[in-house]
Amino acid sequence: MPELFKINITMNKLFLQIAAILGGLGVALGAFGAHAFKPALEAMGRVETFETAARYQMYGAFVLLIIGILSEKFPNKLISVSGYAFLIGTIIFSGSLYTICLTGITVFGAVAPIGGTALIVGWVCLLLGIKGK
Repeated sequence: MPELFKINITMNKLFLQIAAILGGLGVALGAFGAHAFKPALEAMGRVETFETAARYQMYGAFVLLIIGILSEKFPNKLISVSGYAFLIGTIIFSGSLYTICLTGITVFGAVAPIGGTALIVGWVCLLLGIKGK
């Protein structure tokens, strides 16, 4: 078995496992936000911000699931780079929004565009990785 293929099996499993973790946490956090945290979030005016964080976390989970599946069909570095970009982007973007909601420290809003940029890089690398097979 070629070495590159072995690496992609590992990347495939890694991205699928991370997708499962992000998805499960996204559901849990979304439920807490809708129920347990809702009064505090409403008092801070942050319900929409929290929902955006949870929504983008789920988007990240879904795209990592897709990348985990695609990495077998398109075994190249750009697919792996796209997966890492989506992972980093999701953590930074959603994480900064969750942090704002849970701490009230709005300066973390300046970090969100870094996560958004990583998400865009993920989409570009995914396109190029599929195109360049």
